[in-house]
Amino acid sequence: MFDLDYQNAPFYLRHRSSLGNFCLSSDTVIPTFKKRVIEGVTKDEMHFGGLGYTIGGMMIFPANQIDGKWTINQARGCTKKICDRFDHTVECIRRHYSGGDSPLSDVLGRYSDFFALFRDFQGFVGFFHLQDIVTDACDGVRFFTPFDDFESPLPVPTTKGEYLDYRTHAVEFLKARNRRIGDWSQQKFNGQQGVGGQPATQSRQAKE
Repeated sequence: MFDLDYQNAPFYLRHRSSLGNFCLSSDTVIPTFKKRVIEGVTKDEMHFGGLGYTIGGMMIFPANQIDGKWTINQARGCTKKICDRFDHTVECIRRHYSGGDSPLSDVLGRYSDFFALFRDFQGFVGFFHLQDIVTDACDGVRFFTPFDDFESPLPVPTTKGEYLDYRTHAVEFLKARNRRIGDWSQQKFNGQQGVGGQPATQSRQAKE
């Protein structure tokens, strides 16, 4: 198991073992872009019903800076070709494992010891319950909007149609990941049944 100890600020989560010493922090990963003005899109439509703050909308990444450079969370938010988008971030992580290039290659490479914990992309996806944002074969990402291979200088929705398409897919992912994590935790900690008394969909052990 990958055990985490609660610490004081600035590193709230820490793991120490033969695997290494990792300082981690959690963050929301599904932006609503609510600060942007998109014609025809209401503020209520940009709220997502608070789903982004549920467990399905959270991730942990290394929190310690290396050589004074951006952490992964900082780079995700400040790199224009990512613009905090989680589907684009997952694609960058997929390329990291396959040896490909991406807008986040440098920062992901700085934390290669963290990603090595999960052995490969499939291990990373399984550990963090991200199956609903990747293809069944785990060889591609299910993007929330059409993907242009990072050609767009700012991959954010600009029209009502684009935004509602993004919102639909983002909300579907959040709900699906919440169900997946709920099923896993019910099976692991409370016996045989999943959420709502239904059989749990999967059984997964955290990898060392």
